[in-house]
Amino acid sequence: MKKIGFIGTGMMGTAMIKGIIGAKIVNPSDIHVFDLDKAKLEVLCNDLRVNAEESSREIVNKCDFVFLAVKPNVVKIVLEDIKDVFSNEKLFISIAAGIPLKTYKNTLGQDKKIIRAMPNTPAVIGEGMTIISFDSCVQDSEVKEAMDLLSSLGKVECMDEKLMNEVVALTGSSPAYIFMLIEAMADAAVLSGIPRQTAYRLASQAVAGSAKMVAETGKHPGELKDQVCSPAGTTIEAVAALEKNGFRNSIMEAMNECTKKAKELGKIYG
Repeated sequence: MKKIGFIGTGMMGTAMIKGIIGAKIVNPSDIHVFDLDKAKLEVLCNDLRVNAEESSREIVNKCDFVFLAVKPNVVKIVLEDIKDVFSNEKLFISIAAGIPLKTYKNTLGQDKKIIRAMPNTPAVIGEGMTIISFDSCVQDSEVKEAMDLLSSLGKVECMDEKLMNEVVALTGSSPAYIFMLIEAMADAAVLSGIPRQTAYRLASQAVAGSAKMVAETGKHPGELKDQVCSPAGTTIEAVAALEKNGFRNSIMEAMNECTKKAKELGKIYG
């Protein structure tokens, strides 16, 4: 059984570890983790029965798949630390937003096998969306291994690296937008007298069901929206209010700002 290592156990790294364990892709004993926060690391290892290591170098030495799950400003520090122990036999998968493949190769070596990935937090319940990009150093069989592993977290798709910053806004950060939508829907429902927990439950199911309709029917979202909007009805009144208040534009602007930030991170830390 191949060993899987995580350098960094923040929110996303922990979500991925839980997702992989939950899918029973590997045994917890085959997962090795390192984090500078020793207290957090101890809690994680006690809860999930994974192995704590003393350094990033130990992770690289012991593991076949090495996930880098740290903030962009820490990436180069980790790369410098592990560069002399990272070999061509290992597959390196980074989830740091905005950092291009060339940054990893410039330090680890141009012949090293690097995958740039962008998962999202629904991975913890097996409903994540992970996008990956890579170059010719990664063989087809290795891409398949990585995709099989990441599939334990939800769906996986390949993307040209030039679009990976846009993916941050589309899938990596978008759960936050949806959580805000659900929260706002629930707040309005509470204002109307619906109990809060009931409101959260109903709003989240409405969002989940709507998303599933788009995915499974193949119909344009606008067509599905029109099907709900009866002439002079309640829904078209709500849609009109959303349009009046710039609903579409606010989403598009938010995503543009998110993409801009991802590109800035790449320039600063890449």
